[in-house]
Amino acid sequence: MNFENLLKFAAIDIGSNAIRLLLAGVQENGGKPAFHKMSLIRMPLRLGPEAFTKARLSESMQAQLMETMSGFEHLIAAYRPLNIMACATAALRAATNGVEICKRIRGETGIHIEIIDGKREAQILLKNNCTMGLGEIPDALFVDVGGGSTELSVLHQGRIVQSESFPIGTLRSGLDTEASNDWLGLQRWLARYRPSLESGFAIGSGGNINKIFFLVNGTRDQPISYRQIQDTGKMLEAMSLDQRISRLGLRPDRADVIVPAAYIYLRVMEWAGIQKMMVPILGLADGMIQLLYSDYLETRMNNTGTGNRK
Repeated sequence: MNFENLLKFAAIDIGSNAIRLLLAGVQENGGKPAFHKMSLIRMPLRLGPEAFTKARLSESMQAQLMETMSGFEHLIAAYRPLNIMACATAALRAATNGVEICKRIRGETGIHIEIIDGKREAQILLKNNCTMGLGEIPDALFVDVGGGSTELSVLHQGRIVQSESFPIGTLRSGLDTEASNDWLGLQRWLARYRPSLESGFAIGSGGNINKIFFLVNGTRDQPISYRQIQDTGKMLEAMSLDQRISRLGLRPDRADVIVPAAYIYLRVMEWAGIQKMMVPILGLADGMIQLLYSDYLETRMNNTGTGNRK
């Protein structure tokens, strides 16, 4: 690989359970571009518990977030990307001081953060479709389970037919209360699309389903089954938190949310009548890189420069 010819981009994903910085490069060889993850930095900073229970972030949590973003600013400056993009999801959506925090971060680091809703999150995630080959899929349900929300998109031949976001996540309370309005809303929404989805499959996104895919020895480009996810969820639930960490090598901030995540994925598949799930191991930050590259191509074609989201 000729690193000098790489088109460099950077993406920041501010989630409920962690914050990620992806430094990526795109290699153009006259054919299909190749996307390379040059570095992925994950900070296990949990914004979700405060945002979902108190509806705002404390001064202490704001300080930790600011320190993280300041560190990312220096790494990005050293990487010298053509463009950057930063998105915040459910936690900063739920925090009443989320917009104020983003303004402060921009003032101190120059990084502009876009607080995105569930539909926008699904659209960015699905920018990965050129990597996943979704255009060849007749019908599928895209499922992304995060700390604060579950994003669902009904797809037909790789295109979004309908999207919805539900405030059901691994860091929210009430996972065992399926009679709640949020769970009932999720079930009714899926019932509407079940006839077209039963013959298709799900596409799972998120760190927890990626880890479950690894635990069942999933094979790239091959789906895993509802039963495999169910058996893995039961195995994990039977283990203590310490056992999940010591025996399976899970990070502490993954070990305590992976069981509720499996539960949500299973409920979605059950209510949609789906038995198989593809797991492309791609997330929001990957989608942002795809979007930045698309923007770069558009501006290059228009001969107006590279632009900048920062």
